[in-house]
Amino acid sequence: RKINKYIMKWNGWGYSDSRFLFNKKGQGEFTGKRYRLSGMILPSLKDWFEATFGTSLQHKTPATPTLNVSAVPPPNLVEPFVEELKVAGVAASHDPEGRVFRSHGHCLHEIFALREGRIGRVPDLVVWPNCHNDVVKIVELACKYNVCLMPYGGGTSVSSALECPLEETRSVVSLDTSQMNRILWIDEKNLTVHVEAGIIGQDLERQLNESGYCTGHEPDSMEFSSLGGWVATRASGMKKNIYGNIEDLVVHIKMVTPRGVIEKSCQGPRMSTGPDIHHFIMGSEGTLGVVTEVTMKIRPLPEYQKYGSIVFPNFQQGVSCLREVARQRCAPASIRLMDNEQFQFGHALKPQVSSIFTSFLDGLKKFYITKFKGFEPHHLCVATLLFEGDREKVLQHEKQVYDIAAKFGGLAAGEDNGQRGYMLTFVIAYLRDLGMDYYVIGESFETSVPWDRVLDLCRNVKERIVRECKERGVQFPPFSTCRVTQTYDAGACVYFYFAFNYRGLADPLHVYERVEHEAREEILANGGSLSHHHGVGKLRKEWMREAVSTVGLGMLQSVKEYVDPNNIFGNRNLL
Repeated sequence: RKINKYIMKWNGWGYSDSRFLFNKKGQGEFTGKRYRLSGMILPSLKDWFEATFGTSLQHKTPATPTLNVSAVPPPNLVEPFVEELKVAGVAASHDPEGRVFRSHGHCLHEIFALREGRIGRVPDLVVWPNCHNDVVKIVELACKYNVCLMPYGGGTSVSSALECPLEETRSVVSLDTSQMNRILWIDEKNLTVHVEAGIIGQDLERQLNESGYCTGHEPDSMEFSSLGGWVATRASGMKKNIYGNIEDLVVHIKMVTPRGVIEKSCQGPRMSTGPDIHHFIMGSEGTLGVVTEVTMKIRPLPEYQKYGSIVFPNFQQGVSCLREVARQRCAPASIRLMDNEQFQFGHALKPQVSSIFTSFLDGLKKFYITKFKGFEPHHLCVATLLFEGDREKVLQHEKQVYDIAAKFGGLAAGEDNGQRGYMLTFVIAYLRDLGMDYYVIGESFETSVPWDRVLDLCRNVKERIVRECKERGVQFPPFSTCRVTQTYDAGACVYFYFAFNYRGLADPLHVYERVEHEAREEILANGGSLSHHHGVGKLRKEWMREAVSTVGLGMLQSVKEYVDPNNIFGNRNLL
């Protein structure tokens, strides 16, 4: 249990040994050995970084290196509760580092504060149940002593869901599910797996792969996020076109609430037994109880995987192509379309090429696309693709998608670019920490939107971000960019990144939060949803009434009041 704090950063994203930095020569570098980019030199990163943000490597804003334990408020413990936990054999600790580690997710304001050594309200105690029955015991005791419980999975939330409410006066206990990480059984006849909800995504997939199976659920956070967290936030994975989102994968859920345990009576694949209670649990964000065990669908590992990429003359053509792929229902496992700014950003992360021949080939490709085909380097955009399945079918499928792309001016741009695009998926989150070392703050946020509003929404939101930054005194134009990451029959998921240089601003966090707020208003005004997969938490709950209607919100409220009348699960998310 102590291992986490050494392996993971306490005030940034991911593993302690993995980070972006600029070395003494001013070259970008990614440290560690865990990723394909690890140990590589990134020769273009510095120029892109300085040109994009107007920063200089001379101006540094380093993070506080170690946690000042004396800055952590002393715990408010309910002694009889702690004693009874001990008797029940449930592990618990009020170690300050462990409490701080579980007091936050990865919103900008949370990490920014930690980097400056500012510690707010943190849980008073951390408990580690080992199994479903331990959770039942913890919840019973929390009810008995009126203690506030906050479930904690992988800690990757970007919705302020893990922040302790400032108005909470009771003892706050972080219920860490990390020890509930076992696969309980694999059913090869029905292709299902029964798992404890604390298991981390990469562990679940690795263990299933050893038996020749996968769930295929791969959110960008899968290295660190937990199965229980996916259920609690209605998560979506990169390969949902084949495997489905979490709501498509779940067959059975067991959840402990203050009223008792909720679960269905059988593992049937579909039921017509009134409104589906799973849909009260999925997306409940820790407000009703703790998910302890989940049965999900599994698939045999695909025999063949192939990456690809397509260059389009502009974003509009790219979106039209994705629309047509969705209309013909022939989307590959994953298809993502980056705008031009993101394409340039991806280019800046290209590692040093070892051979002259490879750089010569790259140069040829660039010449062909820009000079011979007449693509404008500042307008073109790229789609990355991942196909998987039987080899024959993949090759047919690939031809079908490339044929559609050709109708929209798309050119096949090779497997390497596709593979690099997906490789960057897991390292991109590390870039924000590099930005914060040099006066740059940023965030990503997402939405889902009908097809006919995709282009307007992308354009309007990016323009709104630029406008808001200018009006609030940001001196250099912000980095404002988007990609279409998921396609559906009736629409798409759009993901935005934005970041800016905050030098000269008196209160950069306030400016950032106002800009993000206005960007969300713009999304909603353009027909986008409040969230496609990040969830609501405390960050977006002011819009919940607008999102689900007054009556809808009342329904959710009454479920909460019945299941948890004393607000034991008092994280104040959603409602």
